[in-house]
Amino acid sequence: GVLHEDLRLLLDTALPPKRKKVVLGVGDAKMGAAVLEELGVQCQTGGVVAELMRGIRLHFPALVRGLTAQSAAKAQLGLGHSYSRAKVKFNVHRVDNMIIQSISLLDQLDKDINTFSMRVRSWYGYHFPELIKIVPENSMYCRVAKFIGNRRELSEESLEGLEEIVMDSAKAQAILEASRSSMGMDISPLDLINIESFSRRVISLSDYRKGLQEYLRSKMSQVAPSLSALIGEVVGARLISHAGSLTNLAKYPASTVQILGAEKALFRALKTRGNTPKYGLIFHSTFIGRAAAKNKGRISRYLANKCTIASRIDCFSEVPTSVFGDKLREQVEERLAFYETGEPPRKNLEVMKEAVVEANEVVAEVKRRQEKKEKKRKKREKRRLEALAAAAEEPEENSVMETEENDVGAKKKKKKKKQQQPEESEAEPEPEENGVEEEEEEEEPLPKKKRKVVVEPEEEEEEEKKKKKKKKKKAAAQDSEED
Repeated sequence: GVLHEDLRLLLDTALPPKRKKVVLGVGDAKMGAAVLEELGVQCQTGGVVAELMRGIRLHFPALVRGLTAQSAAKAQLGLGHSYSRAKVKFNVHRVDNMIIQSISLLDQLDKDINTFSMRVRSWYGYHFPELIKIVPENSMYCRVAKFIGNRRELSEESLEGLEEIVMDSAKAQAILEASRSSMGMDISPLDLINIESFSRRVISLSDYRKGLQEYLRSKMSQVAPSLSALIGEVVGARLISHAGSLTNLAKYPASTVQILGAEKALFRALKTRGNTPKYGLIFHSTFIGRAAAKNKGRISRYLANKCTIASRIDCFSEVPTSVFGDKLREQVEERLAFYETGEPPRKNLEVMKEAVVEANEVVAEVKRRQEKKEKKRKKREKRRLEALAAAAEEPEENSVMETEENDVGAKKKKKKKKQQQPEESEAEPEPEENGVEEEEEEEEPLPKKKRKVVVEPEEEEEEEKKKKKKKKKKAAAQDSEED
């Protein structure tokens, strides 16, 4: 009854301000009722509107400017492809497919394991025929045959291993005694090798069947918890597989669910005007087996009603839980007790009220757990992103540190070179004494601008004496020239 916001906006912009006299042509009566309720616009539906819509769709390229028939065909094709892709991608039955495939494989495995086990019985029975009566179970028989091998080699020492397999000391002792007085024929080692390898294959198939059953149980608890709690995982999965999907099963009435799987008997009864079948796949449930012969039809009809309710709850609930399935199972138990003892069961209204209260609590708890998981996931994602960012920053810091270390290393090398130069100058050997005064220690060279000649006082006196002598000689030479 709530009009879509896009449609409301489109009608608000397209319709004139005075809407009282406007009559809108709508192809769907439900949409027309919604428009009338929300906007107060009278809508008309019928054959005339359908013909008008068909004509608009046919001549749409001529009515819209710039749109050709070829581009309209391309648009329709693209829309069809996108619709089909979305339908495949968002298939509501995609979870049911796993259940359908697993239950089909489980049924096939049951048939194959029974066939192969009978082959092992008939093959190994030539050598040890008394073992069939002592160990009637198929998988256990294969394990015992693989363990024993040649019955003549069976002794008291292997009694413990037999007890572990058959889980019974009396059976193990009976097998040992039967092997000593068996009427079977002798068998060659090559035949024994083939029998043991075949038994090993059958044992592996039975182990795989157990794992597949656990997988089916987990999937059913996720997809249809109420149905599996009511009637069991295997029978519920068979119902879903026979219907095609959980949605199809939810659409079926209770009368169809009751005889689902007995279609041949139903049509044969209708053809011959005989009695119609009372139950189909739900016969494998424990309730019908526990009921008396006169009450089997009534309990199967009641069980089919509850199965229909459980499948609809599982299919259309947002957070499926097993609360409703447990309550429905209690109702079937009470009805079964009513048929046997006459004790009146509880009313459906009371049971459903209790189930709704418990289901709301369970859903709230599940949502709380999902929120916690989401928070933890976000924290882990945040830490991961921070770690990636830190890892990206580390190479840059390492490169900067390497450049700084290189600069510091170069400076230290220069300082070492400067320190080594004066040490080498100090370490130079002194000249030998040969009657000449020792040379003074060399001083560091001064810059060119500030370099000065440093002369000692004794040398200054010698230079002055020389200058005086030169002056005297010049004066004596001048006197002689004048003469």
